[in-house]
Amino acid sequence: MSNEVITHKHEWVRGLFSELDRIAKDTATMANENQPLLGGEHYLTDRELSQRLKISRRTLQDYRNNGILPYRQLGGKILYRESDIERVLQSCYRGKF
Repeated sequence: MSNEVITHKHEWVRGLFSELDRIAKDTATMANENQPLLGGEHYLTDRELSQRLKISRRTLQDYRNNGILPYRQLGGKILYRESDIERVLQSCYRGKF
């Protein structure tokens, strides 16, 4: 057993604090990059939404064509407002019976 006293000058402690500083900077960067895009709303692309819902992008297209999912089109880009998707999911929820 070692009787070494670990202080703020110890290499291990300095490494720990430098890693914590890096994590804090990365967290701040992520928080700044994930601000709502337009009008305080967060929008998802078809790729992001298909990954979240675990459905294909083709299925999303069918949902759009059939009026199931509301969407916005900017140029050639399809965007889904996160609050609209949450509302649709809530309205289609069926509890256990």
